[in-house]
Formats: sequence, structure tokens, C-alpha cells
Amino acid sequence: MSIPSTCRMDGMLLGSFALILVICHSLVGGASWTYTGDHGQEHWPDSFPDCNGTAQSPINIKTGEVTYNGSLPPIQPVRYRTSGDSTFTLTNNGHTVKLSLPPLMRLRGLSNNFTAVQLHLHWGSEEHPGGSEHHINDQDYPAELHIVHYNADRFADINEAKDKPNGLAVLGILITTGSSDNPGYANIINALQRVSFADQSVTIPSFNVEELLPSKLDQYFRYSGSLTTPPCFQSVTWTVFHNPVQISQSQMDKLRKTLHSTPVSRPPEVLEKNVRHIQPVNKRTVYSSFVIEKGLSAGVIVAIVFGVLGGVLLISIALYFIIMVIKRPIAHIGKA
Repeated sequence: MSIPSTCRMDGMLLGSFALILVICHSLVGGASWTYTGDHGQEHWPDSFPDCNGTAQSPINIKTGEVTYNGSLPPIQPVRYRTSGDSTFTLTNNGHTVKLSLPPLMRLRGLSNNFTAVQLHLHWGSEEHPGGSEHHINDQDYPAELHIVHYNADRFADINEAKDKPNGLAVLGILITTGSSDNPGYANIINALQRVSFADQSVTIPSFNVEELLPSKLDQYFRYSGSLTTPPCFQSVTWTVFHNPVQISQSQMDKLRKTLHSTPVSRPPEVLEKNVRHIQPVNKRTVYSSFVIEKGLSAGVIVAIVFGVLGGVLLISIALYFIIMVIKRPIAHIGKA
């Protein structure tokens, strides 16, 4: 049975169209995703099944529910202080601004040695200033820095490690704002204008990456989780530092307003609110490397206040009746 020429032509067109779609898909590296809209995070599991896993990140760390582990050692950055004649590459990938790190940078203080790969930032907007992905006791922060490492003891590179258990280790640094510029973060923020649009990259002088870390590297929370962006592989050992770092409000404004999620060839869309929703902790244990001082919650404080007031009231009533009982015999004596 012969096929009509019009059908053959339609089949060729459909085949060509399908081939174009395959080529485009391979060029962009897989399914596209965004934080909101038709490809937003609610739809991530449709294309990236791991995003629907039971050990996802970020999480809300409730200090009243963490488990103290005194065997957790301080985080030890190795060769984060790079030589002044080297350079870093800063890239706007449309989802965040990313700084590539040299493999000489390593991390100790975990079960294996981990080699640094890149760091990137998450932030909010003027209307929605909460920009940290992790929360502590339901509190978010204006931004969060992630420094990504792969397990160099077990894997050759990050591509081999990214989807394996204990393949990655990420440092989470919470960021707040104040009046003074942060010189360490200025190395990145002052270069943002040069990568304002997606797919732009620029070389910047190297700097001491340790300046991006908070004080007290021995105080952190540790849990097993995932990448916070697709493909959401559950391969990450998370270290979220207890103490935030501070940048100026001016630096935060530049971070929120300078970058675009679109390339220069398209109408500009500001890159902001690149934050994933909080994920369920489920049955995971969150550990702390330090003893947490148990503060009193608002409910407990209110209960104590009402308890004290109630006690004072009862004592006052008791004293009143005691005085009345004492006064009655005295009154009878006076009449006699």
C-alpha cells in the first residue's frame, strides 16, 4: 500500500521538527526549569524525579529538635587563601551567579576529603527580602552562600560524584545585612555588573575565599540532603553554619537588582527570589556540633508570667482572709 505524497511530506516535516527538538534539548543540557511558572519548582518532579525524594533540601532547622554530636570536628578549609596571581571565573547562568573554584581548594572536617568546585548565591527581592534557602527556627535571612565540593577520596570529579551517596559536601553560609561593606563579598558583588545577563562570564582576580566564611567554624548543623536545584540529587552532606555573615544593605541591593535571568538578546527579567521552598525533614536527624542554649519560647514565657501573676493573686487572697480572721477576735475584745 502506497503512502500519499502529502502524508510523506507531513511525516518528513514532523520528523525534522522532532530532530530539531532533540538537538535543542541536548544543547541546553536537558529539561529547562525555573523557580516559578510553568516550569517552576512545583513541577520539577515531572522532569527531575529526585526532586520528589524524601531527603530534599533546604530545610527549616529547629534547634529544639537537633541532636548534639560532640564528635563533629571544626570545618577546616584547605588552601582557600589563593595566590594573588591566579584568577577565578564568575558566571551568570540564568539561575544564580557562580564562581568557579580551583581544585587545590579542599575541605576537611568530614568523613572524607572534599575538593572545591564552585560557589554560588541565593537571594530574595525588595518586596520579598527573605533570600536564604535554609531557615533556623522558622527565621530566614536575606541571602545564602553555598560552597560546593565533591568527595575526592571516592570519585574522580564532580560529574562522577554528583548523584552518588556522600558524593557532595556543601557549606551553607547565611547572610544578613548591616551598615558596613564586607570586603570579602565585595570581590564578587563589585563584578556583578560585568555578568548582568545570563550566559555572561568574566575573569576576576582571585581572593581569600575564607573571608566569605563566618566566625566559629566549629559551630554548625549537619544533615544529609540534596541539591536545592534540579536534578535535586540526594547526594549532599550539608554543613549549615550557625553564625551568619554580614554584608551591607548597599551590597544586598546590588545583588538583588544587578543580575538578569535572561540573555542580552531577550527582554530583560531581573534575577531574584532564586530560593527553593522549605522541604520536609521526614525521618532525618539534624546534628549540631555545639551545645545549644535552650532559650525559653514565647509560650513558655507567657505561661510563666501568668503563673507568677496567679500565684501573687492567690497569696494576696490568702493574706486577706488571714487578716480578716485575726481582726474578728480583736473586734470582739474591744466590745467586751
